Amino acid sequence: MNAVIPIPAPHSGTRIPLRSSAGLGWQGFGAELVSVAAGVHRIPAQQHHRVGIHVGTPVQAHCFCDERRHVRLQSPGDTDVIPAGLDGQWADDSHCTIFSVWFAEAFVRATFEQMALRESLAQIRPQFQMRDARFQHLAWALRAELEADDASDPLYAESLGTAMIVRLAERAPALEGKRSKRLAPRTAARVVEFVESNLDQRLTLSELAALANLSVPHFKVLFRETLGVPVHQYVVQRRVERARTLLLQGGSSASQVALEAGFAHQSHMAHWMGRLLGVTPRELVRGGRIVAAGPAAADDRDLRPRNAPRNSSVSGS
Repeated sequence: MNAVIPIPAPHSGTRIPLRSSAGLGWQGFGAELVSVAAGVHRIPAQQHHRVGIHVGTPVQAHCFCDERRHVRLQSPGDTDVIPAGLDGQWADDSHCTIFSVWFAEAFVRATFEQMALRESLAQIRPQFQMRDARFQHLAWALRAELEADDASDPLYAESLGTAMIVRLAERAPALEGKRSKRLAPRTAARVVEFVESNLDQRLTLSELAALANLSVPHFKVLFRETLGVPVHQYVVQRRVERARTLLLQGGSSASQVALEAGFAHQSHMAHWMGRLLGVTPRELVRGGRIVAAGPAAADDRDLRPRNAPRNSSVSGS
């Protein structure tokens, strides 16, 4: 589950990586945006599961995989799912771009075990030109993370990767059958306290779910029902609030504050403060000085996250 997956070995045919998740801290899975030249591409069997999502203008494609031949017009969002150990050959009539995602078997197996799937359902099956709106939404969100100048916390990418595996299963576990649809108060308090105490560390869904003694998929559902936001969003909000407090206290540089609040670097912090608070760190500090000079000069409510409820029980949520 925690193994860092290497970029797949080069294929025959011309394939030029445009973006790679290497260095982003994603564990157990990875992604790559690839420019693929027209021609034949033989892809050997590999130890990890692969998903290829077509990007850009449609192209005529010929595929031979899993002892089946496919001739199709490959359109944006069309997806091929290639399980580990399965090779194949693709031939594109013209240049195209592929968003390629791969998952370690341990990552997939752990997710299926947490979902409590029957053995007949707990496997990745080959699919060609799959069209699934929900899976495509997850894939585009992961692609946005790959292409972002300031990527979010790896926790968000991990959440997307887990959701993609869940969607690839024939059906998800019946979470509705669980007795509770919210975290128990003591459990919620334990998770929140752990997040607050470790904001400057890399947090993972697995360790947070373990605190609640729940599987990752079940924990994600109950956390959102209890706190009102997804896990990754809550963590980012708390980091922004921590950074806001430290900046207004003064005495530390913006780069120091970014690290203490758990951001990768100063630009990463500025990105999220801009999205959630609508101000840059410099504007926040300047506004805080104005408030210190006179309460009427600035209203702290202007620094609330956009669309935040007036009486939120969790600051920044």
